[in-house]
Order: sequence, then structure tokens, then C-alpha cells
Amino acid sequence: MKAIQLIAHGAPGKFAFADLPDPTPAANEVVVRVRACGLNRLDLWLEEGGLPITVALPRVPGGEVSGEVLTAGRDVVEWRAGDRVAVQSNLYCGKCEYCARGEESTCLHGQLLGVQRDGGFAEQLVVPASTLVRLPEKVGFVASAALTLAASTAMHMLTHRATVRPGDWVLAMGGASGVGSAAVQIARQLGARVISTGSTEAKRRFAAELGAEFVVDTSKPDWPGEVRKLTGRRGVDLVVEHIGGDVLPQCFTCLARGGTIVTCGATAGREVRLQLWPLFVKEQKLVGSYGRNRKDILATLEWAAQGRIKPATYQVYPLSRTPEAFAALRRREVLGKVVIEPPST
Repeated sequence: MKAIQLIAHGAPGKFAFADLPDPTPAANEVVVRVRACGLNRLDLWLEEGGLPITVALPRVPGGEVSGEVLTAGRDVVEWRAGDRVAVQSNLYCGKCEYCARGEESTCLHGQLLGVQRDGGFAEQLVVPASTLVRLPEKVGFVASAALTLAASTAMHMLTHRATVRPGDWVLAMGGASGVGSAAVQIARQLGARVISTGSTEAKRRFAAELGAEFVVDTSKPDWPGEVRKLTGRRGVDLVVEHIGGDVLPQCFTCLARGGTIVTCGATAGREVRLQLWPLFVKEQKLVGSYGRNRKDILATLEWAAQGRIKPATYQVYPLSRTPEAFAALRRREVLGKVVIEPPST
């Protein structure tokens, strides 16, 4: 099979377009013919060697996979060749105390597809059968690849780690990003008034087209003041944050009394300084969110099938041009999601 392998870290890293042996499933595994695979910020961290875990190279990146079952291991009874599937990218053991209560996002033995084992920038991949989700008829492969990881992360944040009530003010950071573009749509569907952010006119326009009522310019130093102004100086009830660094403390400036920041990323830095006095005086909350549970993917795909959320697909690249897709994401020129598409044969 054809596959893209990362063979050396860097920015850019060194990739090889390789011929690899077709994968063989273990008893409880399934081989998936990859039809589409989304590109994620996580893939850039892998490329540059910026993850806080050891990664063995060469590695096939890609965790946002959709495709068809090709072959199944001998103990797999629920899947047949030709079944249309999406893959849950946070692979989980299914046995620990967290998995037992449906919290796969905090599995004690979890692995990241495309990081700790080969992912979907290939014609085929092999995964545990338990990580497959049936793809609704109305959701195509490219749409699924653009939604399954980023949108299910936002779904987990907005419906599991935090609560959105009709009429709440929600600030969805980076509305042109994968998580941000999904958060804008999900928050609107939950009845919120949505403010988003963007550093360029194109990104702000994109977030507005997705449904943000207001979009503020984060290239301006006092953008949090603009958020407060839009809410009548009250502040927002919830911030969906995935940037980290200096942005996270600024988000507290945007927050109402009793409000919540739910965060899932650290693109701009993992270390932050917080003022504890306003945090406890205003009874605000900072909530971590990691990945998704199976029910979040099911909800995401169901909403997509119903037309409640739509994939924000920027461009589809053929597998052979995967390094170009990495470069586009690295340059921060992407609006929404980039998807990689292997050959159809």
C-alpha cells in the first residue's frame, strides 16, 4: 500500500511517500480502506517533535479517518467488508475504570492514532474493532474526516465538559480552526449567542458565515474589551478555548461571574499565569477537556446527517501531496479543515 511516513522531525519535517506491506489484523482488529483522513494541529506537533511523549519514527500520521472495512480479524463479528466507518482517534483499552463508565477520553491505557501507532495518511490502516463507528448514509467520507476528530472534540467540550443553556453567551475562540468552526455551529444549535474570534478579515468572515453573531479581531490588543462591550460589560458564560499560552488569561477577562472556560489545547504555549483572586471571587471555572467519548462521535455524525452541523472543508489534497497540506496548515492560511484523500483504487 501507499503511505506517507514522517521519517524525521522538523518544521518542516521530512516525509517519505512509501510502499508499505498491507496490514494484517489481529483477532480483534479490522483493516480499513482509507477513503479520507483529516489533517489536525496534532499532526503538526508530531511533525515538529513537539509532543510530550516519545514517538518512534518512521510513523504514518493521521487520526481523522473515514473509510470502508476491508478485512476483519477472526474474533470480530459486528463488522463486514464494505461497511462504511469512521474511526475514533483516541484508541482506548475498554477495560479500565474510566472506559467502564464510558469515559474513553481519560482511558488509563489510551493511545493516539497517527502518533503512537500508524494512522490514516495511507491507503489502509489497522485498528481495534471497538474504535469503529458506523457512518450514516448521509455523511460522506470527506465530510466525516473533516468532522470526526475536531467536531467531536468540540461536542465533548460543549455537551459533556460544560453546559450551554439557551440564551447563554458563548465565546468560541478561533472560528476558522477545526475545533472553533465546529464549536460555533454546535453552540448555535444549543441556543447560545455566539461570539468568535479571528486574526484576519478572511477568518472573521468565515466564522460569521458559520453562524457567529459577532466576530472580534484578535490582532487588536484589547480584543477582550470588545467581547465585554458586546455583552453589555457582563462577559460571556462559556469560553471554548484551544489555544493556550497568553490567550488563556485573556479569556478570563471575557468571562462573566460564574462563567466557565473549557480548554482542549495549547498551540500557543503550555504554561500560563493566572490571577487566582478574580477566579475564586467571581466563582469562575477552568475545565480541561481531552479528546472525546464514543457518544460524542455518535452525536457529531448524527448531527451531521441531520444537517445541524456542516464540515468546514478548506481543501482536499491527494495522498501524494500530504507535505503541501502540512505546509498550508503550518502557515495558518487554512479556513476550517484540510483533508487528505488516498487513491480510490
